[in-house]
Amino acid sequence: MAENLPTYPKEFLEQVQGITNKRARFVIDFILAHGRVTTEDLADAGYEHAPRAAMDVKDAGIPLMMTRIKSERTGKQVAAYSFGDLSKVQTERVAGRTTFSKKFRSELYQLCGGRCQVCNGKFEERYLQIDHRVPYEVVGELSDRSPEHFMMLCGSCNRAKSWSCEHCKNWLGLKKPELCMTCYWGSPANYNHIALEQVRRLDLQWNGDEVQYYDALKVIADQHGIEVPEFVKQIIASRPT
Repeated sequence: MAENLPTYPKEFLEQVQGITNKRARFVIDFILAHGRVTTEDLADAGYEHAPRAAMDVKDAGIPLMMTRIKSERTGKQVAAYSFGDLSKVQTERVAGRTTFSKKFRSELYQLCGGRCQVCNGKFEERYLQIDHRVPYEVVGELSDRSPEHFMMLCGSCNRAKSWSCEHCKNWLGLKKPELCMTCYWGSPANYNHIALEQVRRLDLQWNGDEVQYYDALKVIADQHGIEVPEFVKQIIASRPT
């Protein structure tokens, strides 16, 4: 795989040397040495969530493209990342995302009441992640670091948001921040679409003593041979308006 590697412009090589994000540097250095990096290569290096590693590179302004190739180990299809159109390198993003101070994190944690702002689950501060309401890919790094531009999400909801946003037409081409702010992922409490689709979503989490109510719902749902979300919908639909 290391044979017949492309040659890269000097300016490009100088730019990538300025990228300090550890995950992004691994991806970049591996591609420079081998032409591409696969999900298996990333997992070997301890990076199990390949899309997040690829996004770190994109956040630094370096375009990537993903293809599917046959694994030499398993024979199964795996994702492989290589550099995209280098004419689209964004030089102003070389530093990538700005890190957040402990003070800012604590302030945001207090403002959200220690809850994920999507599923409303209660978490210790260390289990919540700071996320832009409007994705970095759409608006870039904000000069205004006010708390209202950010939200705290649990790992599961953050991954779900990332997947949904990365497949949204606004992320892929429109780049209109106002669309993000009317989206479920930007404003879960007040939205009119999810990734530009007419969908409504309700995330619920039962904690502590509340778990008994979920377990009771599940028992009845199982008796009817349906999943709990569908059973809850049926309960709501059967109530008089």
